Amino acid sequence: MAGSWNEKRAGEHVDKLIEATNEVEIVDYCRDTTLENIPVWKAYRVQAAHVYADILNLGDMLGTTSVEGETCHKRTLRFLDLHYRALSRIISQAGARRVDFHNQRLHAVVTKPYDTQDDAESSRVAAAVAMADMIIEVLGSISEQDENIPPAEVRVGIDTGEALAVNNGRNGGREPLFLGRPANIAAKLSCAGDAVGIFLSNEAREAVGLAQVRQPSTTRLTRAEIDECVELAGLDLDADEVIDDWREDMDKRPLGKIAFTAHTPPLRTLDITALTPGNSRRQDAASLYADIDGFTAYIANHIDDDPESVVKAFHVIRGELDRVLTCDFDGRRIRFIGDCLHGLVCVGTAETTDAEATVDAAILCAGALRSSFGLCLEKLAADGVDTAGLDLAIGVEYGPMTVTRLGMKGRRVRCSVSRGVLACEEEQRRCGADETAIGLEAYGVASVAARALFSDDRLADGLDHAAAVAGLSAKQATAKAASGGGMLRQATAAAGAGLAFPTRAATPAKPAGFA
Repeated sequence: MAGSWNEKRAGEHVDKLIEATNEVEIVDYCRDTTLENIPVWKAYRVQAAHVYADILNLGDMLGTTSVEGETCHKRTLRFLDLHYRALSRIISQAGARRVDFHNQRLHAVVTKPYDTQDDAESSRVAAAVAMADMIIEVLGSISEQDENIPPAEVRVGIDTGEALAVNNGRNGGREPLFLGRPANIAAKLSCAGDAVGIFLSNEAREAVGLAQVRQPSTTRLTRAEIDECVELAGLDLDADEVIDDWREDMDKRPLGKIAFTAHTPPLRTLDITALTPGNSRRQDAASLYADIDGFTAYIANHIDDDPESVVKAFHVIRGELDRVLTCDFDGRRIRFIGDCLHGLVCVGTAETTDAEATVDAAILCAGALRSSFGLCLEKLAADGVDTAGLDLAIGVEYGPMTVTRLGMKGRRVRCSVSRGVLACEEEQRRCGADETAIGLEAYGVASVAARALFSDDRLADGLDHAAAVAGLSAKQATAKAASGGGMLRQATAAAGAGLAFPTRAATPAKPAGFA
């Protein structure tokens, strides 16, 4: 039954995941090998320069209208699609590897030359800087005046070092993921402020002969320093060529009309691989971000002496979190972002989302995620895996959500962007190690019982499934009697049982809906 977590069922699944990763193999990455389909029992040690490019004005695009309606969503998706296409060309021309596009954020790696010597690392970092310089130049030059699409303002973070490459995702969404300090530090540098430019960690600065600085996140490279790196890289990069190719592609394969329909819940049945800009989804739903807190330090402590445990813990925890969201709560995983799960939950029909029931379901799901996380740690420890220092931080927000795929045909990437998605990520970021945070919009439509689970600052410490059920049980007392003893009511879902609602245009049925 959707919306129910069961400890026995969760435990059996965790046991299967542990068994599947009993013999983990760690291999050095020393040639141009595909990383898209790495099995769960394997990981590559990769020496690389990690590049995170953050588009700073995405929030401005979402805020172009007072109401978060279709207009700002269409404009934002078009904005991202234009820049995804350009970024794909830049990465290809630079000989780098795209790891992920996550809404406004690109993660790419420079792995060549395949060597651990200082001069190889210097070459990789220099190439990363040259690529970053081109990203800022090209994305700052392309726009669409007719559609009110401005150029992108980009901030880039770069770090260098060793990381473990593993598989990121499940069927229909497989892509490489890098576990380790350089990916995390580069990401933090890219989102540490609103200044456009290139920001290097001290390790990356040292690799290209630059002096270390006290605050890398506030010290962007000068034009002279960038030019030195570009010369050292010796890459044949041509921004004008990329822009010309981009324009030609836009003429031949224009984005066309972005069209939204709503998906009949449960969202679990949504086939993201079939989505295109003209076949996108949009409806009110709850967004969840569940991030493994302390995982970067955990990797740093084990990557040299016990990388097998890192890979096992990673796959076991994420595999179980994914199961809880999709199987127990009929939600839809959008993607894994590093060690963070992003998913959506919706209760209602294709016509109307039950806001209160959706937020209740999201809170219960968050509690179940925490309970399963604790179960993972317990069983991993029994299997001899050190999991000290790991916790789970969860953010929940509610509002109109979009789901689609953008970018070059044949290489499209999934995208779910809205004010609620950005707010949900911020809610997760403000959590302590074992906290759950609920956003302002979700708190506003939540039941009295649900709001009582959180403090005045909308935070809850250690909110597991049992605590969530107990907190919501007061609201469910009447439904419990009516349903013959079930703890949680499934009124909205039950009403739709056995019925099929056609996909319909995402036009609001009433002013309280999204416009």
